[in-house]
Amino acid sequence: MRDLLELGAGQGRDSLYLARQGFRVLATDFAEAGVRAIREKAREGTRAGSLEASLHDCRDPLPFADASFDACYSHMLFCMALTTPQLERLSAEVHRVLRPGGLHVYTARSTADPDYGSGTAHGDDMYESSGFIVHFLSRELVERLARGYTLTEVAEFEEGDLPRRLFRVTQRKPAD
Repeated sequence: MRDLLELGAGQGRDSLYLARQGFRVLATDFAEAGVRAIREKAREGTRAGSLEASLHDCRDPLPFADASFDACYSHMLFCMALTTPQLERLSAEVHRVLRPGGLHVYTARSTADPDYGSGTAHGDDMYESSGFIVHFLSRELVERLARGYTLTEVAEFEEGDLPRRLFRVTQRKPAD
């Protein structure tokens, strides 16, 4: 079984799927309601010990030892209302907790998204619409966040009815 850290797990949709695929998942989220929902899903739908959840604000250092995980995954966490310096710190923290050769896979809305530039500008490619702030990532920022990793793929895709335009970023921590 592989150890996977999920950041910004929300209600645990992806956490549950990954646990059912044989990963040992530690899902984190800053919302207590989300963590409770994940714990309930883990009791009902996974093998014992394959899915755990903990409360964590990704703006804070990750509370794990160096080289604790084989992979880290997050869906749309990197496009939340986090400044570029906060994203850089988060990327460095993920690098720290990954084992050598570990993968970091994340998705984020891109500056090619139809909503980019709409709403109230907050600087740093962040825009607020309907009370929700989105940080739209450029290809240049994705490459900047990949410092210390080997950037293996930056795939563009669409999701949802809008549709949203996203990057799926796959990067590997070099093996020792």
